[in-house]
Amino acid sequence: MSWAIEQKGYSQCRACRLIGLESETYRYASTRGEDAAVRLRLRNLASERRRFGYRRLLILLRREGLTLKHKKLFRLDREERLSVR
Repeated sequence: MSWAIEQKGYSQCRACRLIGLESETYRYASTRGEDAAVRLRLRNLASERRRFGYRRLLILLRREGLTLKHKKLFRLDREERLSVR
């Protein structure tokens, strides 16, 4: 994409049309924040309580004062590969 814009001199709109990509998708910038502290605490809790799933870990995190939605915790749990075997 950037090759077509820089080397060929195509506009961003035309380069996107050539490869079949919406220009909004090309310009998209994620606004998701860093979850380093939550990930670290989640890993620590999961290592202490190996049999706990993400729902029980959510309860423990909420007791500590971390407010987190269950969908986000499930995503973090999958990314960290903490699921119960």
